Amino acid sequence: MATRQTSTSGKPKSPRIQVVLPEELCERLTLLADAEARTVSNMARVLIQQGVERLERQRSVEPDPSAIAGSDRVRQQLERQGRADQPRLRGAPRRLRLYRPG
Repeated sequence: MATRQTSTSGKPKSPRIQVVLPEELCERLTLLADAEARTVSNMARVLIQQGVERLERQRSVEPDPSAIAGSDRVRQQLERQGRADQPRLRGAPRRLRLYRPG
């Protein structure tokens, strides 16, 4: 959990975390921050927030694969494969033929 500090006025500060970045990534982050007239810390916060929101949106759209039953998982994979190739069927078939083993 991030640490929470208290300011001299007694108001709680935002939680703080510490991250170690490779030199090249730190330079890229600094360039982005300069381009947007932000501090490096603020730019990092903005990018982390955008990344977290994007992942949350993806997870809310795509169900957790571990929570899906085996047959449902296979059906979803087949639907994903067929979406681009074939149009999806609409409605129930009008007539069903039942075959009895003979």
